[in-house]
Amino acid sequence: MQWTSAISSEPDLDHALDALERELKPALGDDPIDLAVVFVSPHHQEAYDRIPALVNERFGPRTLIGCSAAGVIGGGRELGQQPALSLSLASLPGVEIHPFHLSHGSLPDPDAGPQRWVNILGVAPQPPAHFLLLADPATFDPRPLLMGLDFAYPGGAKIGGLASAYDHNALFLGRATLDAGVIGLALQGNLAVDTVVAQGCRPIGQPMTITLCRENLLLELDHRPSVEVLLELYHSLSAEDQKLLNRALHLGIASSELQEAFGHGDFLIRNIARIGRDPDFIAIGDQLRQGQTVQFHLRDAHTAADDLELMLRRYRTRPAPTPLAGALLFTCTGRGEYLYEKPNHDSDMFLQQVGALPLAGFFCGGEIGQVGASTYLHGYTSSFGIFRPLHT
Repeated sequence: MQWTSAISSEPDLDHALDALERELKPALGDDPIDLAVVFVSPHHQEAYDRIPALVNERFGPRTLIGCSAAGVIGGGRELGQQPALSLSLASLPGVEIHPFHLSHGSLPDPDAGPQRWVNILGVAPQPPAHFLLLADPATFDPRPLLMGLDFAYPGGAKIGGLASAYDHNALFLGRATLDAGVIGLALQGNLAVDTVVAQGCRPIGQPMTITLCRENLLLELDHRPSVEVLLELYHSLSAEDQKLLNRALHLGIASSELQEAFGHGDFLIRNIARIGRDPDFIAIGDQLRQGQTVQFHLRDAHTAADDLELMLRRYRTRPAPTPLAGALLFTCTGRGEYLYEKPNHDSDMFLQQVGALPLAGFFCGGEIGQVGASTYLHGYTSSFGIFRPLHT
């Protein structure tokens, strides 16, 4: 298995492809190109319709997938607010690739069985399928799809993100440029996909149990009014954390209740939309259930950096049984230079902690990644998919 990745900031599309061709073709040699992954900034919007054909003509991949993005990652570099075209090429011997495109309203009923998903996607449940998903946020909510894929294909990884160009998005699949729905690849065979999701938060206070809620409104924690609990927590914090709580407070929801203790990375982070008084409530950006374990969290640049380093170090100390080949990064438009005030932060840390792998991706309008055994649509995260052969 071979991967290579590069990025060009040439404002002219043909000149950008020339530069990518010079860099990428020697890296793969005579190996067949099974997959091309392309991400492009909105500076190339006038050429969106040409991109799949040009990449296919120059590189001849068996499959192509990609999308437009506000910021683009390639060759381990992050480029935002400037022309950018990122291309990754992979030779994947022994891997079957099944492309698909779904539109709004085409998903099975939530009560449908796994076979209905198999029929729609044309992807057998075995061998385990790993999914790469790219969606247009204006026309497709990926959350029902993620639930369905976890249900029908529980053994595989699901990674991806929402296209993030400012006013008009493009999805690239095969030789087509699409402007709606979700595109994806199911990959089966001699492939393993490891996932790392860094949510950029640290916990404060202690885990608690929701004892009263209504839809997305958190009303009671451990049989006490939720706002009263939060105020008590606020007064226990340092002055610096009190300031942070006023602008960067989140709620972590335990990804599994089947454990006695909860630590870093065990919570799915959700936004706090509003805090109300008389009556007291805390509005959360997700549906809540009585009995869930939750914990308040804070987020800032320092915390995000520490969290990413911790998650990557955990991955690095869990030795992979086969050599790593390449990686894709789906990170939030609110991270990058906007958050850290310097370029390439998350890419550099990945390369330092995990190794000098070909790394590409984009800044997303929402990131897809697994926490625990389930897949979610996130915000503010960096979600990595790391590719390696299943067997050597």
